Amino acid sequence: MRENKPFPENVHVINHPLVQHKLTTLRNKHTSTMEFRSIAAEIGLILAYEATRDLALQSVSIETPLELTEGQVLAGRKTCIISILRAGNGLLQGVLQLLPAAKVGYVGMERDEETHRPRAYYCKLPKAMQERTTLVVDPMLATGFSAIESIRQAKSLGAQDVRFLCLLATPEGIAAMHEALPEVPIYTAAIDRGLDENAYIRPGLGDAGDRLYGTL
Repeated sequence: MRENKPFPENVHVINHPLVQHKLTTLRNKHTSTMEFRSIAAEIGLILAYEATRDLALQSVSIETPLELTEGQVLAGRKTCIISILRAGNGLLQGVLQLLPAAKVGYVGMERDEETHRPRAYYCKLPKAMQERTTLVVDPMLATGFSAIESIRQAKSLGAQDVRFLCLLATPEGIAAMHEALPEVPIYTAAIDRGLDENAYIRPGLGDAGDRLYGTL
């Protein structure tokens, strides 16, 4: 992280000890596919917990086994989770544990190895996006291009309250996101040193999709 150049206020690094412990396990090249998949989902749940702290509530009357009382439930439409394929599904499973009733959408992105720019090949999103809080999930915010394009897809369908969740971010990715979509908060487990000449995150954790699905 570049201590001498502060990041935008809406960049949230989740420094919880359990998150940092789990992230270290993900970084380890000897971690098995099964363990990598399980831990990525666990961190996804914690990131979603932090990203949903300010969801609106409304009061309801309920009856406990002993008496009538007032309680609080989420207000408005169910939350939407958008997974950036394919690696985003690694975080999606954890987020769904926290928000099992959420609507789910998918944006398929593949990287051009020469330009490092994403190419969209699939997009399927829920209806009434303008009425939902939308969590976009992808393990990496590297160049930022895939995240930006995916969020723009959601916004083109009316999404307004969008939040981005990732395992790792880079200064370059954060800068690109802030320039293109300054209103979108970022929730990440760490901000790494930066990108190498092939646009891979360093020190990183390798290709998240390959490590999630054993396609190394």
